[in-house]
Amino acid sequence: MLTNTTKHVLHCCLLATVILVFELVSGGICWGTAQSRTFDPWARYGFVGAFTLYLLRILAFLSFPQVLFNFVGLTIYNAFPDKVILKGSPLLAPFICIRIVTRGDYPQLVRTNVARNLNKCVEAGLENFQIEVISDKPIGLVNHRRIRELVVPPTYKTSSGALFKARALQYCLESTVNELADHDWIVHLDEETILTENSIRGILNFVLDGKHQFGQGLITYANEEIINWMTTLADSFRVADDMGKLRLQFTLFHKPLFSMKGSYVVTQMGAERQVSFNNGPDGSVAEDCFFAMKAFSEGYTFNFVDGEMWEKSPFTLWDFMQQRKRWLQGILLVVHSKAIPLKKKLLLGISCYSWVTLPLSTSNVILAGLCPIPCPPLVDFLCAFIGAVNIYMYVFGVVKSFSLYRVGFLRFVLCICGAVSTIPINLIIENIAVIWGLFGKKHKFYVVNKDYRPPVTV
Repeated sequence: MLTNTTKHVLHCCLLATVILVFELVSGGICWGTAQSRTFDPWARYGFVGAFTLYLLRILAFLSFPQVLFNFVGLTIYNAFPDKVILKGSPLLAPFICIRIVTRGDYPQLVRTNVARNLNKCVEAGLENFQIEVISDKPIGLVNHRRIRELVVPPTYKTSSGALFKARALQYCLESTVNELADHDWIVHLDEETILTENSIRGILNFVLDGKHQFGQGLITYANEEIINWMTTLADSFRVADDMGKLRLQFTLFHKPLFSMKGSYVVTQMGAERQVSFNNGPDGSVAEDCFFAMKAFSEGYTFNFVDGEMWEKSPFTLWDFMQQRKRWLQGILLVVHSKAIPLKKKLLLGISCYSWVTLPLSTSNVILAGLCPIPCPPLVDFLCAFIGAVNIYMYVFGVVKSFSLYRVGFLRFVLCICGAVSTIPINLIIENIAVIWGLFGKKHKFYVVNKDYRPPVTV
């Protein structure tokens, strides 16, 4: 059996190989004088045509900062860490509230996952904890000393007009509702998130360390039954993004330079209450992003939490597209918000606009062949580097999500090939989501279907 260090070395070698091959095939590295550099594009295409082609090529560089973060994060840190080892006794850990926010549309799913997570906490040796469910509708959880169910009153309004999940999260912080002390900790989960023993140990290590007020860890999507292979393989990119960009920004810089996600978030109660989710409608579509950037602006620090949690990818391509559309709209609202200083959201803004201009930068794939333009060697090299790293992200996400020993070699290879082959479909969906998000209504919160019930054969 390969050691984790050996796996990491092999992964780095594979990444280097993918980059080298892509550079050679795409012309990022070429020997001698390339034929495409021997003509004048301004004469061939005219001023407008040549200017447009160069502008489209430059737009591809908006994604370079996050590509660089992913490359560095995936190489300098072991991408296959050992099992998380507790650095202190769970008995000495402060109180931990595992908080789940739901609209209440899938009560059976919530009840099932609360029971699973409760059992996992007990098995992992967690002592001082409680699971808290906040819903817009009654869930009907069993009476248990470690379970608390809260229903947000329909009449409840925040002073800023916060909506959706942000409204529910702010309700929990009200003095008449909150039961936690400032030194207690909150673990934020979505209704479909499943804890693992490693994630519980990672959370315990994080709160026992106590150096940082906020933390986030890895989420994978290919565990247990896979409902939709297309969306699950597409989400392999997010797994690599967690292990690359997110891990680097929190471990090295301790700042949410590119924001953070809304699940598997660990916060100290006092810090969360100071930052708050009372951020108006603009801070309610991507409440996690707004919260992270606001905390960053106020000087709080972040860290990466070891261990992983499990979630499911959207069950349909329609839900997948709606999810991406909401994320884009929410992040755009954060980037344009005057409440966040420009210097704090600079990298987030660049990353966001690389997403906004995706339909334009994607056109380079076709135009590079139909209308080649001469560029400096460094530009060609970096363009190929961006493409190679983004393609490898799907490969690594599959390698990280699927165990070779669990699925077998043949199926493992098929999953990698499947992830790469879904890239064109994923690009089409992302482009549609971008266009729809830019021209559609902004302050909407689409909730994807999370309750899968297999058909019953009679």
